[in-house]
Amino acid sequence: MDELTEYIASLDGSARDAVEHVRARALALVPDAEEGLSYGMAALRYRGSPLISAQVTAKHIGLYPFSPAAIEALAPDLVGFSTSKGTVRFTPEQPLPDDVLDRLILLRRDEIDAMRTR
Repeated sequence: MDELTEYIASLDGSARDAVEHVRARALALVPDAEEGLSYGMAALRYRGSPLISAQVTAKHIGLYPFSPAAIEALAPDLVGFSTSKGTVRFTPEQPLPDDVLDRLILLRRDEIDAMRTR
């Protein structure tokens, strides 16, 4: 299944590039991640759990790490971005810095690994 690849192909321009960038960074950091669905969204999944998704809306791109704890842990680095319990919002014009995106992905990966080793 190539849900995320198909979703990205349906997008245009800078929004497509921004979501593809998230996918590419996540796969570089977590090469075992697989495309799938999580909570009705095209996403990358790792060890059977949702890892990350990015969805385009009319005003922003929502980044979903499926982890309120990961967002909370990076709160100081997310100043200037709109966040909620499970979402970080950004735009192609103001993307999430790669180092912050990478840490968010790795925090979520580590959470999943910890869940699977219990």
